[in-house]
Amino acid sequence: MSEAVRNLEPKIVWNHFADLNAVPRPSKKEERVIKFIVDFGKKLNLKTFVDKVGNVIITKPATTGFEDRKTVILQSHLDMVHQKNTATVFDFDKEGIKMLVDGDWVTADGTTLGADNGLGVAAIMSVLSSTDIQHPNIEALFTIDEETGMTGAKGLEGGLLKGDILLNLDTEEDDEIGIGCAGGIDVTATRSYVEEETPENTTAFSITVKGLNGGHSGMDIIKGLGNANKIMNRLLFDGFTNFGLRISEINGGSLRNAIPRESFAIVTVDNISKEAFILETEILINNIKQEFLTLEPNLIIEIKETENPDKIMELGVQEGFVKSIYAAHNGVYRMTPDIEGLVETSNNIAKVIVKEGTIKIGCLTRSSSESSKLDLANSLKSAFELSGFEVNLSGDYPGWQPNVKSEILDIVTNLYEELHNEKPHVAACHAGLECGLLGQNYPKVDMVSFGPTIRGAHSPDERAGIKSTQKFWNFLTQILKNTPKK
Repeated sequence: MSEAVRNLEPKIVWNHFADLNAVPRPSKKEERVIKFIVDFGKKLNLKTFVDKVGNVIITKPATTGFEDRKTVILQSHLDMVHQKNTATVFDFDKEGIKMLVDGDWVTADGTTLGADNGLGVAAIMSVLSSTDIQHPNIEALFTIDEETGMTGAKGLEGGLLKGDILLNLDTEEDDEIGIGCAGGIDVTATRSYVEEETPENTTAFSITVKGLNGGHSGMDIIKGLGNANKIMNRLLFDGFTNFGLRISEINGGSLRNAIPRESFAIVTVDNISKEAFILETEILINNIKQEFLTLEPNLIIEIKETENPDKIMELGVQEGFVKSIYAAHNGVYRMTPDIEGLVETSNNIAKVIVKEGTIKIGCLTRSSSESSKLDLANSLKSAFELSGFEVNLSGDYPGWQPNVKSEILDIVTNLYEELHNEKPHVAACHAGLECGLLGQNYPKVDMVSFGPTIRGAHSPDERAGIKSTQKFWNFLTQILKNTPKK
C-alpha cells in the first residue's frame, strides 16, 4: 500500500517518510522512534546524542566550501497525533501507517497520516543522508512529545546546541513563513459524583454524535467547525431541562489538540416522557444539522433505545455539569488586533468523560498573548468551579514572539520570491510551535518556520500535498545553500 508513496518525487524524502511511518510513534510512547532515529544517525557514522528527556541530536559537518557559514539547526518533532475513524480497525501501538496516493495528495487509510510532523523529520533525514546537497554545519534536532505537552522542547537544556539559525519544519502551508505562534495551557476539570440506582419505569437511550470534520484545535478553530462535546451537551441540556433526562455515561472526544469529532452518551428518561422526549430531541437534532449544514455536511446525530444502565449520575451534580459545559467557552475568544485574520486566543473543549462516579473535562486554551491566555483559562476555571469541580491548570508553554528584523527571515523571504516570483505569506500562527520554548534556553538563535502543505492535521482526513512537498524540499535545499557567513 505504501509502495506507491516510495515512488513519488523527491524519492529521498518520501522513502524516509515511509520508513518513519512504519514505526509506531504516539506521543509519550516514542521509545521505538527514538531508537529508529538513533540507529539512522549511527548508520551514517554521524555524531548522535540522546538528551535526558529523549530528544535526539545528530550533527553533520559542512560540505566543502561551506565551513565558514553559520551553523543551522534543523528541527522537527518525532511524535504524531493518533486519530482514526470509528469503523477503522487499526492498532497505533503495533501497526505502521497505511498510506495511499490520491491525485496530488498522500493520505492514510482511515487514520491520521503523520505528515505533521513526519515530513519535516523525513526532510531532515534526507539532508543528513544526502551526498550531493551543499550545506553548512548541521545540528538536527528531533524533539519528542510535541503534541501532548511539548516536554521535549521544554526539557532541552541550554548549551547543547551551538547553532546560530533554527529552521523549524512544522508549518502547514507551503507559501507561509512562520515567525510567531501561540502558547497554550491545559485546563482540566474533575469531580466525583454519587452513582444512583436507575429508577424503575424508565427508558434508556444511546445518543451518538459523529461524522464531524474535527481537525487541529489551533489552526482550524477559526473555521467554526462543530465540537462533538458541545453538540452533545445541547442535547443533554434540553432533555434534562424539559424531560428530566438522567445521564449514565459519556465518552466524548479524545486528544486535547484535536477538535472532537465524536461523542457517545447513555441516558434515561421516565417512560411517561419517552415519546415527547424523542419528538423534541429529533426536532433539536434537525435544527443542529441545519445550523452546521455548510460546515459539517456529514454530521450524524442518532438517538436509539438501549438496555437500561444500572447506575445514573446524582441529580445535583448532573445539573451543575451540563450547565458548566454550556457556560464554558469553546472556539475563538479573541482575534489579534495587530494581524488581520489571526486568532489571538481560543479554547477547545477536547474531552468529556463521565463514568463510574467520575467526571473529567479536558480543555486546551491557546493564545499569543500571555495575559489573554490566563484570562480565558480563569474564565473556564470559574465556570467549572461554580459547579463544584476541582480545576487544574497545567502544561503551560509560551508563545513565540515575532522578530521582524531577523536575518534568516530576510534570506528566506527573498529566496522564496526569487524562486516563485511572488512574496511568501509571513505570519504568526494560532498553533503551538516549539520555537517559543526553544527560544527560552536559546534566546540568541534566529528562527523561522516553514513546511509543505498539509490539510486536516490531527484528523483521519489528514493529507499532504505531493507537488507541495517537492516545492518544500527545493526551498529547504536552496536555503541551506544561501545561509549567511559567520
